[in-house]
Amino acid sequence: MIPHLLSWMTFVPIGGALVLLLLPRGHDDVSRRVSNEAVKIVTAVVSAIPLILSYFLYTGFDPARSGMQFMEVAPWIPSFNIYYRMGVDGISTPLILMTTIVSFVAVFASWGINKGVKGYFCMFLLLEGAMIGTFCALDMFLFYVFWELMLFPMYFLIGIWGGPRKEYAAIKFFLYTLAGSVLLLLGMLAFYYYSGNTPAERTFDILRLQRLAADPEGPFHADPAFWMMVFVGIFLAFAVKVPIVPLHTWLPDAHVEAPTAISVILAAILLKMGIYGMLRINFPILPDQFQDFRFWLGLIGCVSIVYGAFCAMAQSDLKKLVAYSSVSHMGYCLLGIAALNAAGVNGAVFQLLAHGMGSAMLFLLVGVVYDRAHHRQIDGFGGLATRMPIYAGYTSLAFFTSLGLPSLMGFVGEALSFIGAFQTEGELGSPMRYFAVFSAVAIVITAAYFLWTFQRVFMGTLNSKYEGISDMTAREVFTLAPLGVCVLLFGVYPTPLLDMMNVSLQQFMRMVQGAGQ
Repeated sequence: MIPHLLSWMTFVPIGGALVLLLLPRGHDDVSRRVSNEAVKIVTAVVSAIPLILSYFLYTGFDPARSGMQFMEVAPWIPSFNIYYRMGVDGISTPLILMTTIVSFVAVFASWGINKGVKGYFCMFLLLEGAMIGTFCALDMFLFYVFWELMLFPMYFLIGIWGGPRKEYAAIKFFLYTLAGSVLLLLGMLAFYYYSGNTPAERTFDILRLQRLAADPEGPFHADPAFWMMVFVGIFLAFAVKVPIVPLHTWLPDAHVEAPTAISVILAAILLKMGIYGMLRINFPILPDQFQDFRFWLGLIGCVSIVYGAFCAMAQSDLKKLVAYSSVSHMGYCLLGIAALNAAGVNGAVFQLLAHGMGSAMLFLLVGVVYDRAHHRQIDGFGGLATRMPIYAGYTSLAFFTSLGLPSLMGFVGEALSFIGAFQTEGELGSPMRYFAVFSAVAIVITAAYFLWTFQRVFMGTLNSKYEGISDMTAREVFTLAPLGVCVLLFGVYPTPLLDMMNVSLQQFMRMVQGAGQ
């Protein structure tokens, strides 16, 4: 096993961003082009290192072991019991693996960036390191540092390299996320203050806070009304990132204005941070409040599923359609968690991975056609399959996995979430089944808008404006092929991922179910 594996995976991209700053900037057109190519190549190499290290993370991870693995602990600010504490389990490991794959792919999707190249790729590598660090952090203070660090590069990546309304979209993203961060900070301070009677006893250690939550005489059970307020505040902080309805309005604007690769990162990775935060912090540290909130969590999931699907159906912009489909698909995760059984929570986390791969493909595909046509209006195309057969094939694969076709990855997460909802026991059994039935309407709507979009873009008579349009390049195929393989492989054989997650999710259920018993 590689020593300090998680630290290497986290800080190699951050260190790579600093290296890029030292590369010389060209003084004329020729030297500037050479400098820009050097920046892109260095970024690709740096981003490949966490991807290679993720192989050792995967092979060294023991899915049969409960608890955290690859632990790293070192004093950071010991006077306040703040430690550099890293570790992974069956929930975070598959998300880290997906992060390294998608980030590496996104580097090549960014190859067409020609404005402020050094700044763009510096921000990109900083963002990658922050994302991996968020999934690894087991000290709440460290988690918060990485959580906030993601906000900084994403703001500039949208605000500088985005579309015509980039400033508006970047500011809206920043304000929504910052408001959530304030709530998270307040909740974090409440945990710290009540975790001990003296400064020496207080802690930001997420694992210790979870153990305190399991103690019926512990500090987090003393004042239910206060802790429900803390629970809701932290839930809203993470819900902004998911995003749930009605906190979703920043997402379509951010996606439409962001560069293609940043839309990929936003949909595939950043949205998953919200659900991950709930599973790691919100629900296991305040299990009593989670039990009281499960009905509302299922309702929010149901509303997000159906509302997002109908909004996607109404879009004329291809990128907005994919953005609203993300709102809908993330709702399945909330529905599965609310079910609180093996099928539901496994389906919820698997859906995170399925949506991550599928949405990354979709936004890459939107970028391919936008680079050629310079617009994203669905009705502005027609008959492209005759000129772009490879592109049509990849798009059909992405559409079908997103609409939940059996044998593709999207089906597994949705099916398990629905099974979990129907298997819900106790007084929530009947409402959860109603939520599942109502949410099933979205399956039909999702199939309708994806198939209708495919018909309008690829079938029928070819638009004469696109007689000379070219099919996908080797670089574009390279960015999509790994994601397509994952979508097919884990759709047919999801067992490796489910086995990796199962023990950790069983432990999660034991932590939160104990409150209701």
